[in-house]
Amino acid sequence: MLVACWSAKGGSGTTTVTAALGKILAARADDGALLVDLGGDLPAALGAPEPDGPGLAEWLAAGPAVPADALARLEVRVSPGVRLLPRGSGPLTRPARAEVLAEVLADDVRPVVVDVGRVTADGTAGEAADVARLLAGVSTVSLLVTRPCFLAVRRALALPLRPSGVVLLTEEGRALGRRDIEEILGVPVVAEIASDPAVARAVDAGMLGSRIPRNLERALRHAA
Repeated sequence: MLVACWSAKGGSGTTTVTAALGKILAARADDGALLVDLGGDLPAALGAPEPDGPGLAEWLAAGPAVPADALARLEVRVSPGVRLLPRGSGPLTRPARAEVLAEVLADDVRPVVVDVGRVTADGTAGEAADVARLLAGVSTVSLLVTRPCFLAVRRALALPLRPSGVVLLTEEGRALGRRDIEEILGVPVVAEIASDPAVARAVDAGMLGSRIPRNLERALRHAA
């Protein structure tokens, strides 16, 4: 199973959702789970050291000269049952090579969760945006992570892809609710995560690799 977590607006919580989903799915699977980091923030959220070797950026840039099975050699262990395919250094290039990446990840026996980050519709955003859109669009489960914000929802509607479900970060005082989001986007809200200081503290302290706050785990239990 290949799960992509993405947003249409920065600061929506894709990294937190990705890390938590990876831990949840790893606990269910005999072979653990694989996290894939397009944004570069997963190690910090998980409380893991920053990988100092090559990662996805280098693998994509190398093109066909580096075989697909070399991806496995780039993985690092970040917590029991969870391995990470780090972003690496430099820009994300060669969208055609990302198609090979998607095929390899989809064939993995482990559940794979990708932190795609922000997906844009702007054609001037470069090859990195093309890589993000491709992975968000071909995944088995494509999760839009969003706040109930009109601007974020409007940007999501402008994208040339539709999620299979929405992870909604609820906030007091917002005019839009779950039903509004479902009607506007035409897809179900599969998880609602209430604003919780315990989650913010866990992320700030890099504790998601060792313990997921109970409310976050409960909200995401059936998201993928």
